[in-house]
Amino acid sequence: MAKVTFLEELCKGCLLCSVVCPKQIIRQTDRFNSQGYKVVELSDPSLCLGCGFCSLMCPDSAIVVSKEIKEAQDG
Repeated sequence: MAKVTFLEELCKGCLLCSVVCPKQIIRQTDRFNSQGYKVVELSDPSLCLGCGFCSLMCPDSAIVVSKEIKEAQDG
């Protein structure tokens, strides 16, 4: 499962991340960061594919995508 972290203080609310999200689950919130920009969030984190397109598109490196590493079980 993927985890997406939005670094809200770096976000400028450009919404480029929402344009490239294949699941269209990134939305702008009503919250503002200290610079006065509206920040984004995932509307449904369980639908996130962890593709990283949002992170690659962000011009301010305000998005970090991490995935769980599953250990192989001896069988």
